[in-house]
Amino acid sequence: PVSLEAETALDETLLKRLSFATEKLDELTTLAGQGTAGNNGGPSSSSALKDTPVSSEQTSSTPPRQSQDTSDECTRLPPRQERSVIQQRRFTFPYLPATTIGSFPQTAEVRENRARLRRGEIDRETYEQNIQAMIRQIIAFQESIGLDALVYGEFERNDMVEFFGENLAGFAFTRNGWVQSYGTRCVKPPIIHDDVSRIQAMTVDLAVYAQSLTPKPVKGMLTGPVTILNWSFPREDIPHRDIAFQIGRAIREEVLDLEQHGISIIQIDEAAFKEKLPLRRADRETEYLDWAIRAFRLAHSGVRPETQIHTHMCYSDFTGIIDEIDALDADVISFEASRSNLSILDTLAEHEFKTAVGPGVYDIHSPRIPPREELEAVIRTMIEKLGITTDTAHRLWINPDCGLKTRGTAETEESLANMMAATRKIRSELSCDN
Repeated sequence: PVSLEAETALDETLLKRLSFATEKLDELTTLAGQGTAGNNGGPSSSSALKDTPVSSEQTSSTPPRQSQDTSDECTRLPPRQERSVIQQRRFTFPYLPATTIGSFPQTAEVRENRARLRRGEIDRETYEQNIQAMIRQIIAFQESIGLDALVYGEFERNDMVEFFGENLAGFAFTRNGWVQSYGTRCVKPPIIHDDVSRIQAMTVDLAVYAQSLTPKPVKGMLTGPVTILNWSFPREDIPHRDIAFQIGRAIREEVLDLEQHGISIIQIDEAAFKEKLPLRRADRETEYLDWAIRAFRLAHSGVRPETQIHTHMCYSDFTGIIDEIDALDADVISFEASRSNLSILDTLAEHEFKTAVGPGVYDIHSPRIPPREELEAVIRTMIEKLGITTDTAHRLWINPDCGLKTRGTAETEESLANMMAATRKIRSELSCDN
């Protein structure tokens, strides 16, 4: 971020521990002056440096929780192969079950609803009623085109990390701490300054409301601990692994709460799973993957075998860590795949990937609407490369590449309708071959 000058809402104690770009330049200038002036001539203090130096032990308002052994908490039973049979009996999905990744278009209406709440023009009850109206529309649309596992659109969320940071203890948010994500898209990463814990349910009410509207399963939608960590400014007094485990336990509480309230499919997105992977291959396991995998497993391993855990990954080339992704022990994983010409499929087949997969069938980063015939060809390629038969057709999911937040409503609806038309065509071919 550029400067702390406009950050008038942050706690004063926290503010003293922060430096953005402008403040860091001032500090460098002061330090350079001290170095050239020598021990006697240099300034003893400067307004550019923090008035109250803070040691690493002081970066949290409370002593950090000690990292706990997570081994017992990170093992889900029974094994995935047995869970798959149990889940097939529960859901009775057709060949090639279809879903979306989670978010639906953040229209002007969605953004205005959020802005009016922030400006105090509507109360919380009116805001939530507006959200529920949007959910009713999106559930009805998904049912009309024949999706199998539905979502409720995430209309209450401005950003997949910011939303959870605002609802977990240990995070702080700036007003103008923008950083570039890609192109013209900017985000405000939260600041992790204290131990992370869950204060209250974050997504349960809306997920339960959406589920009450349909007999089809509605996915609970969460962001995973590794992505929340990687897309935040972390505290520096404890290892990243300890922060990840704290977030993992907080997400675990939300997962179990969703399950207790009847949500049978829960998706834990790890869009940024690979972003802090060390460049040196020798460091990858010990310095990152070991704890990153355990943090994700910690978030979901307490659920019942009939509860289906999904995850989604994007923004990276995952071919070098396929076995490690399998070790996350999710039941279904969706990948961003169409922009790489489905190259990840060869790697999945080569490694005998055990997790059910949903390689994206079309690119959501473009406004282009894929025709049905093109999508049919993509699905046939997936079936061929992964060796899918009628016995294993439940293990190949059909979905877009990523969430639909940035797309327009008309193009989204037409693209998804074409995707479902193509899926039905291929299902009929599989049935005829059986």
